[in-house]
Amino acid sequence: MPDLLIELFSEEIPARMQARAADDFKKRMTDGLVEAGLTYQGAAAFVTPRRLTLTVQGLLSASPTLREERKGPRVDAPEKAIEGFLRGAGVSRDQLEQRDEKKGAVFYALIEKSGRPAPAIVSEVLGQVIRGFPWPKSMRWGAGTLRWVRPLQSILCLLSDEAGAEVVPFEIEGIVAADQTFGHRFMAPDPITVSGFDAYQSQLKRAYVMVDAAERRAMIWNEATIQAFALGLEVIEDPGFLTEVAGLVEWPVVLMGLIDPEFMDLPGEVLKTSMKEHQKFFSVRNPKTGKIERFITVANRETADQGETILAGNQKVLSARLADAKFFWENDLRVARGEGLSAWTEALSTVTFHNKLGSEQARIDRIVTLARYLAPVAAADVDLAGQAARVAKADLSSEMVYEFPELQGVMGRYYATAAGLPASVAEACEVHYAPLGPSDQVPTAPVAVAVALADKLDKLTGFWAIDEKPTGSKDPFALRRAALGVIRLLLENRLSCGLKAVFAQGYDGADADDLLGFFHDRLKVYLRDQGIRHDVIDACIAMAGNDDLTLLSKRAAAVSDFVKTDDGENLLQAFKRANNILDQAEAKDGVEYSYGADVKYAEAEVERALFAALDAEAGAIEAAVLAEDFVAALSGMAGLRTPLDDFFEAVQINDNNAVIRRNRLNLLSRIRGICLSVADFTKVEG
Repeated sequence: MPDLLIELFSEEIPARMQARAADDFKKRMTDGLVEAGLTYQGAAAFVTPRRLTLTVQGLLSASPTLREERKGPRVDAPEKAIEGFLRGAGVSRDQLEQRDEKKGAVFYALIEKSGRPAPAIVSEVLGQVIRGFPWPKSMRWGAGTLRWVRPLQSILCLLSDEAGAEVVPFEIEGIVAADQTFGHRFMAPDPITVSGFDAYQSQLKRAYVMVDAAERRAMIWNEATIQAFALGLEVIEDPGFLTEVAGLVEWPVVLMGLIDPEFMDLPGEVLKTSMKEHQKFFSVRNPKTGKIERFITVANRETADQGETILAGNQKVLSARLADAKFFWENDLRVARGEGLSAWTEALSTVTFHNKLGSEQARIDRIVTLARYLAPVAAADVDLAGQAARVAKADLSSEMVYEFPELQGVMGRYYATAAGLPASVAEACEVHYAPLGPSDQVPTAPVAVAVALADKLDKLTGFWAIDEKPTGSKDPFALRRAALGVIRLLLENRLSCGLKAVFAQGYDGADADDLLGFFHDRLKVYLRDQGIRHDVIDACIAMAGNDDLTLLSKRAAAVSDFVKTDDGENLLQAFKRANNILDQAEAKDGVEYSYGADVKYAEAEVERALFAALDAEAGAIEAAVLAEDFVAALSGMAGLRTPLDDFFEAVQINDNNAVIRRNRLNLLSRIRGICLSVADFTKVEG
């Protein structure tokens, strides 16, 4: 069974596209091979800036011959029907076989599809994959029609086994497959002839190319941390950035450089962002002072001077970048200290937030209103919440944020502090955008929470008012993220508030019921991730007060835990039985059995025991529900399980005596009412 090796060699593939490209290449090639009849034992894909590589082990040498017997029409069927069968089966009339069956003679076609050798199949599939490859962006070059992420320069396509290796005959747009690859662009650019994947990987490493991205990542991180540790420093971790940098080099050479002392007073976030976004440098911090003092750059080649020239050039460019940042920082500080943040917020009146929702300044006015309204919910000072909302977005007008949009919020805190504003206001400036994702930290300080909620709820009510809602996978204004942010702010801070009342304070015209439904959908996703079933959530959404998401989630968690217990499961079954009996009786009789049951009409001892249990537990259950202690309420309901089971076991509800029957139905109605006071158990499966 041969092994397959394919390398698509091109000009530089953007780092952000590499991992997805490797996955797509592997899936599309292996799926195509299997569909064509070539199974395999294992496969792996690799990517560097200049090559996309696939190795497939234990490939069949040929697809199997397939034989199929296909039943056709009757012999006396219309000629058109027979001709259609012939076309579909790909056979001629003389290849048909007649067989006698109960309803008459029938045509059968015996179809044999001969197997094909692996090279022919590989060539066919590879052509389809290359021409249909899903690059996010691609280009054409020269006079050809082929599109690729960057000009495709050569193709290696090899089948190898114990007997040797053969090049798969393949050509596309004048590029003919061969058994050659190329080493490092500068240090080993000559062609390399390979005979299989093991040789390919080892020969390329000798030619200064690490094929495996994971190996490049590990090498970069290990060398960077060793160099930093030797100086008593530490590299600031950034896994996503590490992956990006590993995608920029084929032979990583880690170098450490100094930051000019004149820039050491810049905020650490500015240093880190500038170095990362503009230069692709890692930040190196002094753990004792917390200051960033050095940087790590990753070169793509070894040099005779051990990288000194590279470092010198990088430090020169970095100093120029940081000089700009220092200029922005000092100018911004002068404004913050001299004029205050109001100068920046006023400037936002000319900045459009959305053409249907007005300027950023108009949005700030709405956020201020919401923040003041929400302040009591978050246990925040109303005036501080309003003040924080007024200046939270002031840094959008600053020179630093204009240059580095990633620093919005972070710079707001620095500028608010420089302007002499309270610490709680400065904190709100920084964190009011949070949480931005499911793993992002949630603000907990009261003023920050109020402003963060106001920011997101204004956005949601505004876009709902102009009917710009998420559709399918499209969510250009990140409204799902905003809703999840509100949910996490409320739940993780254990804050209770009626969202419909809040919506009324937001942008006028938003459909409150529709927006609440959107929140419920987001909450379902959030709670399902915590192990709460969809039917349990629906049962709780059906209750009054469902616009209080904290109350709703608290109810759902209690019900979820309850129905997992034996008492809960059995009581649920008893409730459903009681509810079904009531539904049938009420439909038959045309009345509602909700006028109260009287123990004096009880005949059986188990019936009187159930009355006694209800009298004993009902008050406590009602009080627990009012106190929003759903665990206690459900615990009380669990006490009804045994007497209810005994009741159903011993008593016939539809007694011949009309008075007794009516009393028992009213008793079931009482039970139903108690159960439905916690959740709509009709929606719970089981």
